[in-house]
Amino acid sequence: MYSHYSYAMASSLAAACRLPSAHLLPPLLSQLTPLFALRPKVLNKPRRFISTTMASKESADNNPGLQASVDEATKGYFLQQTMLRVKDPKVSLDFYSRILGMSLLKRLDFEDMKFTLYFLGYEDTSSAPSDPHERTTWTFSQKATLELTHNWGTESDPEFKGHHNGNSDPRGFGHIGITVDDVHKACKRFESLGVEFVKKPDDGKIKDIAFIKDPDGYWIEIFDTKTIAKTTAKAAV
Repeated sequence: MYSHYSYAMASSLAAACRLPSAHLLPPLLSQLTPLFALRPKVLNKPRRFISTTMASKESADNNPGLQASVDEATKGYFLQQTMLRVKDPKVSLDFYSRILGMSLLKRLDFEDMKFTLYFLGYEDTSSAPSDPHERTTWTFSQKATLELTHNWGTESDPEFKGHHNGNSDPRGFGHIGITVDDVHKACKRFESLGVEFVKKPDDGKIKDIAFIKDPDGYWIEIFDTKTIAKTTAKAAV
């Protein structure tokens, strides 16, 4: 069925072309109807939106194996220590306290097994308990401490070849990281103190990050929070 509007348009077109309207109207209307037929406007039709929000790079969707929710049983867990075996505690303690500014939080001597543990960190030791047992508990309550393990006798053993630092084959452990106020300023100080560098801040493709070695050859990454976002900008998104 043709609408009144479609019929009027077809009649006007036929008259303008001076063609017999009786002959042309039926086929002409069949072609014009789709063009001129009125369609009712649909109100309140649901609109479809395509979300432009992408899952973060750190989401479980983008990291297979990562759990989206934390097990309630692990709510009290935190990273407390990283352990490094050292050859000579005198040399290592000097490096970590004088060069890197750490304090000795706790020392534990295991005489029967002939080894000592030194727990170092950046905590204010003036708040540590005076009781030795309570100080142990206090130490193990601090986050991100460094545990140096010394097996007695290695410092004077001519046959001792040192510990594997993880950065030569077979590779494993990589490094620890220290945040400083200014990476360039800190590295100038390290250089003046004779610290061995693996990489200086201006070396290589990744700038404003340095790597130094401790007395046992373990790598220590040095960076500051003022430049780290810029340094890793392309890798972050």
